[in-house]
Amino acid sequence: MRKILFAILILFIFSSISFGAKPKLSRESEDCISCHTSIHPGIVADWQKSLHSKVTPALALKKDELSRKISVKKVPDELANIVVGCAECHIINSFKHKDSFEHAGYKVHTVITPDDCAVCHQEEADQYSKNMMSYAYMNLNNNLIYHNLIDSINGVYSFEDMKIAHNPPDDNSNADSCYFCHGTKVEVIGMETRETSEGEMEFPILSGWPNQGVGRVNPDGTIGSCTSCHTRHQFSIEMARKPYTCAECHKGPDVPAYKVYMVSKHGNIYSSFGSKWNYKDVPWIVGKDFSAPTCATCHISLVATEERDIVIKRSHQMNDRISWRIFGLIYAHPHPKSPNTTIIVNKNGLPLPTELTGGFAKEYLIDEREQEKRRNEMKKLCLSCHSYQWVEKHYERFENTIKTTNQMTLTATKILVDAWQKGAAKGLEQNDSIFNEAIEKKWVEQWLFYANSTRFSSAMAGADYGAFAFGRWYMSKGIQEMFEMLQLKLNEKKQNEIIMKRGGKR
Repeated sequence: MRKILFAILILFIFSSISFGAKPKLSRESEDCISCHTSIHPGIVADWQKSLHSKVTPALALKKDELSRKISVKKVPDELANIVVGCAECHIINSFKHKDSFEHAGYKVHTVITPDDCAVCHQEEADQYSKNMMSYAYMNLNNNLIYHNLIDSINGVYSFEDMKIAHNPPDDNSNADSCYFCHGTKVEVIGMETRETSEGEMEFPILSGWPNQGVGRVNPDGTIGSCTSCHTRHQFSIEMARKPYTCAECHKGPDVPAYKVYMVSKHGNIYSSFGSKWNYKDVPWIVGKDFSAPTCATCHISLVATEERDIVIKRSHQMNDRISWRIFGLIYAHPHPKSPNTTIIVNKNGLPLPTELTGGFAKEYLIDEREQEKRRNEMKKLCLSCHSYQWVEKHYERFENTIKTTNQMTLTATKILVDAWQKGAAKGLEQNDSIFNEAIEKKWVEQWLFYANSTRFSSAMAGADYGAFAFGRWYMSKGIQEMFEMLQLKLNEKKQNEIIMKRGGKR
């Protein structure tokens, strides 16, 4: 009997050494899981697959600095030796949250924010706060021109008596479209009592919810959402490194990054061999863990060689490797200095980083020196797989594409301005929307779809997206159509003037 007990003891000790003792869960998180396992089994199962459920912050900090997925030097003592469970995210900072409410004996908040994640991931939260994505809601919502474009897209139109009437969109329509990715403003607008399996409970009513947009304005006053890329409740680095995650918002036709990537040579390699790559380790070893970049490789990840020499540092400020802002605006232009673009005013008093004539609002944009610095950061990554001449010639083509697409956009803009000046359309000077007439919508397509697509194709070697698939063909076609629209409108205007001179008779 003693021999059996001794053998069991040895086996237990061996198992503990080999596989590690079961990570400790806080009492608060145990209470959460005891109920939510039956109420929300999918949430609990996802969390159980996460690193949060398996590794304590103290263990994470024992890794060498280059291999860490945690960026703080120290976590609060009470959190160091327990895994990150429900309570560690939904209770710990509840005093900061306006969405906090009494729940099962705890003060709980619904919306997890960058400040909550910063307890362990301070560096990433700080970087993200300098990122234009974090200001995506405000930059869109607080710019009258952009807001007018949203209204023209999301509004509901009616047709009566040969007239089209436009009604502004409601909040749900906006939240379901543009603000789905840009983020909403989440606010507590009241409380409601609901019957649950545990009896009656009170819950906050949230406006702008659900949402995990990149620039979400949170009830604790922070901006952004880490779950845009690290989807709850696994918060997987593997998911964030795969292009499907970026495709949620970068698919097109206004931002066709994912489509362009998938038809590029890099996308071809990913589609062919990506299932065999290692997406979990930090640092990410080029040539070993992966053999072609994904979106995260170029814009976010810590990439190193097999000798653990850093190729490029991790950054959650997505534009610090990008010299040009190539989508979303009328012309490609150097990146804004501040992620808050609502401060930008061009020479004509418009909240745009460029003039309608293509000039830059330079005082608000990074200078050529900073552009070169960011370009060289990206080149470090390119040069880990490509020769110097390959990389330099690639960038030469890309810079040329910036120039030519801006020229094509300027041509389309000149046609539109001519239409405004000659009374063939109504613009800002007539206190009218610049997005509500056929020639204006055609103009928007020129820069928002076709110029963007061409630039993305050039940046990512996406071949046909720079030619026939929403590329140069459509830009040239659009200019011709705009020109003929202008001619038709001017001829119609001339005919009407002749008729008026004749006393209204044909």
